Amino acid sequence: MLIINEQQIQKTYKMADAIQDLKAILAANLQGKIDNPHRTVLDFPERQASALYMPSADRAGRIAGVKVVTIFPENPAQGKPTTQGMILLTDADNGEHAALMTASYLTRLRTGALSAIATDRLARADSRTLTVIGTGAMAFEQVLGVLEVRSIERIILVNRTPEKAEAFGRKLTAFGVAVPWEVETDVSKAVRAADIICCATRSNEPVFAGADLQPGTHINGVGSYLPSMREVDEATLAKADKIIVDDLEGVKNEAGELIHGAQSGVWSFGDVHAELAEVVEGQKPGREEDNEITFFKSVGAAFFDLAVAQGVYAKVRADGTGIEVEM
Repeated sequence: MLIINEQQIQKTYKMADAIQDLKAILAANLQGKIDNPHRTVLDFPERQASALYMPSADRAGRIAGVKVVTIFPENPAQGKPTTQGMILLTDADNGEHAALMTASYLTRLRTGALSAIATDRLARADSRTLTVIGTGAMAFEQVLGVLEVRSIERIILVNRTPEKAEAFGRKLTAFGVAVPWEVETDVSKAVRAADIICCATRSNEPVFAGADLQPGTHINGVGSYLPSMREVDEATLAKADKIIVDDLEGVKNEAGELIHGAQSGVWSFGDVHAELAEVVEGQKPGREEDNEITFFKSVGAAFFDLAVAQGVYAKVRADGTGIEVEM
């Protein structure tokens, strides 16, 4: 078995790699070549935490995988990361377990890559201002994904704790992002100025007012993944000309803002314009008019993790940088 750690993955596998591999598996899923059973979620209310078990199989690629990821928001106070995960890859021809790799960075990367793909199809080509609401760990790759597909000239950072937004901005600069950034404490002002909005929070209440959205805005919502969570409000659902989702069955069970909107009667799942794969493959249109408001909702799916894990495995095997162990 090949053991691949976080440092090896970050050195070997980049945003452009993830975008390419995710486009391929989106097409494969649309063609019925992917098995993606519903994830199992174990909640630990006393810690406001969750553990997710996510299996999938690529029948064309003859490989299967399972990701186990834990989300413990209180961990930073103990000097530990909020999100921790592992992915196990299995050869679907002989049942051998081929690789075990860390999944925290890959989870952030594949989520950012999905937002990049959605942004490329849905955001205006002349989008220049990116507003980021929530500057936790997941937000960093959201920014990198958008920068991969749009010529952003201004980044506005919003966080309940402005000091954390400042630290996030310094991290972007240290990483080599040359785009000017600023911290904004007025959420309404940040939303009104945005061409693209990325939300990456674990909020149970909407993080901005849909009334502030300007025509032509594109929104990526990736933070809420439980029915109790909501990042966007009913006004946003009502104003959105197109709502695109990463996985329809997943959002029906997990996207709190969409579930809430359906239950309150202001919106229904029949109003979903398309799954992202349908837009990527040209079965449904992306942005058609400059003044459209578009919303991409992502809750994640196991086969997205499988796509990037396969990509990492192939590159590390080719480079010979993984650690081979006998189990």
